[in-house]
Amino acid sequence: MKRFQYFIESRAFGVCTMLGEKLGIASSSIRLSFIYVSFLTMGSPVIIYLMLAFWMNVQKSLRRERSTVWDL
Repeated sequence: MKRFQYFIESRAFGVCTMLGEKLGIASSSIRLSFIYVSFLTMGSPVIIYLMLAFWMNVQKSLRRERSTVWDL
């Protein structure tokens, strides 16, 4: 089950896990809240999720170390 969870997290941007770590809340409760709110609001939190995923991707690319000549 842990392998499946890791696979889903690595492919689904890890937004809920990141929020859980920042806020000190279990990521499973964040996921459930996201699902419930998405059903109640007809999917509008998906836009917020995608914006957070984009922002996380930008942060990763900015923090990535530059490769040197010796890394080739």
